[in-house]
Amino acid sequence: MVDDDRKGALSAAKAPRIAIESVEPSLDQGKYATKAIVGDPFSVTAVIFADGHDLLSAAVRWRKEGGDWQTQPMTRVTPPGNDLWEAEVRPEDLGAHHFMIEAWLDVFGTYCDELYKKHHAGVPVGLELEEGRLLIAEAHERARGQTRKALNALHTQFENTSTDSDKVALMLAPDTHWLMEQAAPHRHRVRSAVKYPFYVDRVKARFASWYELFPRSETDDPTRHGTFIDVQKRLPMIRDMGFDVLYFTPIHPIGRTHRKGKNNTLEAGPDDVGSPYAIGSEEGGHEAIHPELGTFEDFQELERAAAAHGLEIALDFAIQCSPDHPWLKEHPGWFSWRPDGSIRYAENPPKKYQDIVNVDFYADDAIPDLWLALRDVVQGWIDQGVRIFRVDNPHTKPFPFWEWLIDDIRSRDPGIIFLSEAFTRPAVMLHLGKLGFTQSYTYFTWRNTKAELTEYLTTLSRPPWCYGYRPNFFINTPDINPYFLQSSSRAGFLIRAALAALGAGSWGMYSGYELCESEPVPGKEEYLDSEKYEIRPRNYSAPGNIIYEIAQLNRIRRENPAFQTHLGISFHHINNDRLLYFCKRTPDNSNVIFVVISLDPFDAQEGSFELPLWEFGLPDDAALDAEDLMNGHCWTWHGKWQWTRLDPSGLPFGIWRVNLP
Repeated sequence: MVDDDRKGALSAAKAPRIAIESVEPSLDQGKYATKAIVGDPFSVTAVIFADGHDLLSAAVRWRKEGGDWQTQPMTRVTPPGNDLWEAEVRPEDLGAHHFMIEAWLDVFGTYCDELYKKHHAGVPVGLELEEGRLLIAEAHERARGQTRKALNALHTQFENTSTDSDKVALMLAPDTHWLMEQAAPHRHRVRSAVKYPFYVDRVKARFASWYELFPRSETDDPTRHGTFIDVQKRLPMIRDMGFDVLYFTPIHPIGRTHRKGKNNTLEAGPDDVGSPYAIGSEEGGHEAIHPELGTFEDFQELERAAAAHGLEIALDFAIQCSPDHPWLKEHPGWFSWRPDGSIRYAENPPKKYQDIVNVDFYADDAIPDLWLALRDVVQGWIDQGVRIFRVDNPHTKPFPFWEWLIDDIRSRDPGIIFLSEAFTRPAVMLHLGKLGFTQSYTYFTWRNTKAELTEYLTTLSRPPWCYGYRPNFFINTPDINPYFLQSSSRAGFLIRAALAALGAGSWGMYSGYELCESEPVPGKEEYLDSEKYEIRPRNYSAPGNIIYEIAQLNRIRRENPAFQTHLGISFHHINNDRLLYFCKRTPDNSNVIFVVISLDPFDAQEGSFELPLWEFGLPDDAALDAEDLMNGHCWTWHGKWQWTRLDPSGLPFGIWRVNLP
């Protein structure tokens, strides 16, 4: 019994005295990697405390997977008493990283704190100074190299100092504390129980402007199929609008069995081109190019031309097949078959997609061959130079598949970007981000009121969403013609463009948006004469277009770092529920911009709004110099209450950059 007691007491004495709690950023206690951007500050916080009154020191240790550990000291966050510590690191390499937190008793810091208090109170400190000398001597014994020499010199200087006051000053000097830290004993050091993963992406994962088009529609004749060579002619216009990602719907061969006709009719005519999402024909499957678009050489030439215009090409990765896809003959065991021997085509009741069949990821013959074949499709396009993929409906495919595929692909190129097109439940959307998707489509498309937009943008900027989910605010898609745009005319298109471009670091639009195309299938959020089923030439110089305004919005985004992320947003008071008023700013307040957007595409709206001067340490009567970023007009605001009026016949939004004194 006595031995057991001794063992228990010894075990307790070895237990940590320091607690490390509430570590952030973290997803599911470190199960999944949080998101970071190369070169951007990556902030780490934790609650750290111990028993007693000894001071603590703490540090973040972090590294790229397989690399050397780096150390960044943590500081206690003011005000004191909350035990919150923070540090900021700046990863310089792409790929998987980890961090952990260390904390220990700060022996010399505690000594200096007590020495200062006693000396300041007039208490004799002769004995305390001798304790300090011994601490220097002990540190000297532990140290090596230049630190050992410097500590020896410090010890000599201490002994040659004549007065207690001068000795106290020497002990409390910042240089002394720094030197003692180099040989600190790190007593009762403890490490966080988890090594927290984070993944470092390239900047385009945070900040990009996407333009979506059907390459086959880049023609002036609806009877002539567009080509990659035709797409090259559009590059200057897309560049001049300020876009830097050019996203193509699928460019693969299209099946003929059950091909859809115009407006999604079940019977296609001999000249109907079909849906590009019905992938696969005798010309090939996901690895092939539709022959009417051109050759692989044409595609590579297009990539080079796009890069010369500052554009990166993104491809659609849609895991679905037409009944004519070569895989059905070569690998029938990869698909689901009905009891009568017919294949099960895709459905989203009440919708039916007779021109599409889905693979069965867990069929006996599919594991692992189907998984590897799909991985090889992605890798094959990467080998062709593609580094961005928009993934169609990933929430309808197995989570383990995506986690494996994305990790496998990024193990060879950590700069690959995967955009999740998952309009599904919030928990599922966030989980896809945890599994590795770089960014995601969002509910933005259906957030229209002031309350909805405020709540949604605020939610996305807070944990856990800001750790695992990067939004891409696509305004419209070939599948989604939002009700708001169907009846709001030009002003409505400007409103939604401003909300998307200024609310998120990444935003996108489907071609035709700049022409304010909105004719719907009656009663549905679908386009009449949908481009999914026909070639649709456009006159991009048509009257009423908003090309200039889109170019201005993208210019403002490029010139102002505050708009290059969905973070750093705060909403403020304006006395009109039809006006949305917010501020975007960088963490150091070097770029501060106020935005007011009218949510009414029909009538002028006006209101008084409050400048949050107190947030910048300014009095209520302060003066702020401001600039309208759309027209260059400059003025000075006096005081915190201001007034604005926005008219849909002109510009239904205002973007005002301020210069803080």
